[in-house]
Amino acid sequence: MNDIKEKILLKGNVAIAKAAIEAGCECYFGYPITPQSEIGEYLSKAMIEENRVFIPVESELAAINMVIGAGSTGTKAMTSSSSCGIALMQEAISAMCCQQIPGVIVSVMRGGPGLGNIAPSQGDYNQACYGGGNGDYKIIVLSPSTVQESIDLTYLSFHLAFKYRCPVMLLADGILGQMMEPCEIGNYPYKNYNYDIESWALDGAKNRKARNLISLHMDLGELEKLNYELNKKNIEIEKNEIRYDKYLTDDASIIITAFGTVARVAKAAIKQAREMGIKAGLFRPITLSPFPSNELYNTINENTKVVLDIEMNLGQMLKDVRSSVFGKCDVKFTGKPGGGIINSDEILQKIIDLNNNIES
Repeated sequence: MNDIKEKILLKGNVAIAKAAIEAGCECYFGYPITPQSEIGEYLSKAMIEENRVFIPVESELAAINMVIGAGSTGTKAMTSSSSCGIALMQEAISAMCCQQIPGVIVSVMRGGPGLGNIAPSQGDYNQACYGGGNGDYKIIVLSPSTVQESIDLTYLSFHLAFKYRCPVMLLADGILGQMMEPCEIGNYPYKNYNYDIESWALDGAKNRKARNLISLHMDLGELEKLNYELNKKNIEIEKNEIRYDKYLTDDASIIITAFGTVARVAKAAIKQAREMGIKAGLFRPITLSPFPSNELYNTINENTKVVLDIEMNLGQMLKDVRSSVFGKCDVKFTGKPGGGIINSDEILQKIIDLNNNIES
């Protein structure tokens, strides 16, 4: 009985905020936007109580640039926003990658495009994984599907940001940000990791050469070299940090691919399908960037006839799924954009229809 940890009921956004404090976040800069405003609301009190920095900024541009300023000194910093707010940060996110500055960005997606609405959506997959900033850059994108996983991946976000000196995005949707589940807030599991901060952080240039983190000051050869170095880092991340989850895929004739909240809805439909004798399974990418391509390809077995990609958008992850499947079997898609929510009955019916086509 002593091994059982106490669980508390937490809203997703609040859980992320609590986890950020546990992970050692020293600075939070944010601007309110639904459906993630509770993150900043909670931290506005909790950060002050912890004698840490909380700044309610005038815009999302200010927030991300303050993250750059704090991160360049080796300080753990975070911002959070949603969809159109994240869009305003794209140039700065590119700069963070170029300057190799660590920081955590939480994006709780809402319906779009444009200002959209406050309904939950997964319409920012492309924004997060492929970005709107300039240059050859990539960021790490992590996708939770439960409140507990939101906590665990917030811990991981800070760890990876400083391990690889890069921005890390936690990509959730409005359902996960607003729902409440029992979960555990424990000790930060990476607290004893030795990050090499002293070799790069801006801490004053007395008795040493000044450090330059701005690509504008580099000549063509230096910038080309930097791009190769960043790509080498991305290859290392892909080799070491891929995360995914599988459910009943070993004998599945239909494998569903889904991320975030949709994946847990799909799991409920898969359980119903199994009760009906239909061999369905689930492949859930947790790292959306880098995408677990080889892992998905190897999950497709000799019984698999079709992969069904399901998203709350019009197929943004679909291209990664198709390229990963690489013609090994057929790929289908179903989704809803602009805040449309997919329920388990709809997914089950799609599974039944596909199974009927397979049998015929």
